[in-house]
Amino acid sequence: MNAKADFDLVPPLRSPLAVLALAVALAACSRDTSAQQSQPAAVPAAAAAPAPAAPAAGQAAPGEPAMRALPDFTQLVEKYGPAVVNVEVVEKPQPAPGQGLSPNDPFYDFFKRFGIPAPDQGPRAGQPPIRGAGSGFIVSPDGYILTNAHVVSDAETVTVRLTDRREFQAKVIGADERTDVAVIKISASNLPTVKLGDPARIKPGQWVLAIGSPFGFENTVTAGIISATSRALPSDNYVPFIQTDVAVNPGNSGGPLFNMAGEVIGINSQIFSRTGGFMGLSFAIPIDVARNVEEQLIKTGHVVRGRIGVTIQDLNAQLAESFGLDRPRGALVSSVEKDGPAAKAGIQPGDVILGVAGHPIEHYGELSGAIAAMKPGSETTLDVWRGGKHLNVSVAIAELHEQQQTAARGAHPPGSPATTPAAFGLTVRALTSQEKEQAGTQGSLVVEGVSGPAAAAEIQPGDIILGVNGRRVRSVAELQEAARSAGKNVALLIQREDAQIFVPLKLP
Repeated sequence: MNAKADFDLVPPLRSPLAVLALAVALAACSRDTSAQQSQPAAVPAAAAAPAPAAPAAGQAAPGEPAMRALPDFTQLVEKYGPAVVNVEVVEKPQPAPGQGLSPNDPFYDFFKRFGIPAPDQGPRAGQPPIRGAGSGFIVSPDGYILTNAHVVSDAETVTVRLTDRREFQAKVIGADERTDVAVIKISASNLPTVKLGDPARIKPGQWVLAIGSPFGFENTVTAGIISATSRALPSDNYVPFIQTDVAVNPGNSGGPLFNMAGEVIGINSQIFSRTGGFMGLSFAIPIDVARNVEEQLIKTGHVVRGRIGVTIQDLNAQLAESFGLDRPRGALVSSVEKDGPAAKAGIQPGDVILGVAGHPIEHYGELSGAIAAMKPGSETTLDVWRGGKHLNVSVAIAELHEQQQTAARGAHPPGSPATTPAAFGLTVRALTSQEKEQAGTQGSLVVEGVSGPAAAAEIQPGDIILGVNGRRVRSVAELQEAARSAGKNVALLIQREDAQIFVPLKLP
């Protein structure tokens, strides 16, 4: 049985009655004063050998490696702790139990997606308001505060509490779900603020410090090290997360992550956990990403992002070898939007984007973040790997708009007789013109059965075959020819429902 592990947003502390059982063990430190003291025999001064001098505190003895003292965070906390705040939220009334539609109802997503009130939906009757608590930090003396979007989502009232116990009602200036960054504002002046740092200068192994309100314990300090940088999490390609082993728990959401210089380098946002609590893996949003979102939310109330109209995926060693790369790197283009900026620039499925504007792309998530940060209407240059050669392609940046997902399509009905390219372990048949129109595909072959390498790669019946190693295949004969000339590693481009993806096949 495989254990399930999840990436979770660090939830704000929910109440009412969040009960914490605290077991406090008090240990007395005693000295034994009952032992008899004996006087040692006198030793002539001449016979007494001089004892070697003990090394000073924090210094190594002669011949031993140098020792470094552990970091002291007290000055940092004293100076910047007052700029960290507790954020309390009362959520808007939700439908009462039994009212509205169940999440299992087939029309639930329809009403939710388009914001239409579900039938019989109404406020909670006789239910207490839902309360939550998170963290935040002051970035300007006049009261602008950064926190997580999930802390203030669905908030009816937001209360900010300072370390001096003053409380203010806050206004939500804006929230961006893609980056999980929100800006709130309190009416005050001469407030303490944090100093912002540069996440590009951080390295794994450096000490970092978090301040927040885990489980409602305000201004709790926890420390650790940076575990990794530029982490791409599942279903999140717009934030190159900072991974740390700093203890982060419910209520830490939105709190700052400091470096040893006292600069905020990130906002604590997510944890990897199988229990819902801290397990040594926490993730912070780099402060430069948050600052860009903050400026746009304050100025316009929303965030504008760039796009070029491609679907990308990561490369493993098999895919890299299939495309002639020396090692896995870059972002593999699996589909190109018709008439989009990338299509107009000549980008094709099977291209590997290795760099943007002169900056190398190691992991595919870096491409999404780099393009999203660019201004719509501008142009950039892509370093593209195609057919074993580097190409410089100029592409225009368009504005990213939220797109509705289309419904998944079922399996295709039987058509012409199936044929089997034995090397791949695929049984395929040609699609009829009606099936192609129904599926909205430019492919011509549908998978009927799998075995061998195809089964190991988790190819499924109903997948549509589009290409092999970056070359389009439009007939059974072309697929058979590709199978005969393929090497040990094959990149098979398929369409599954409405998505295109390269799947690596390892041939015997």
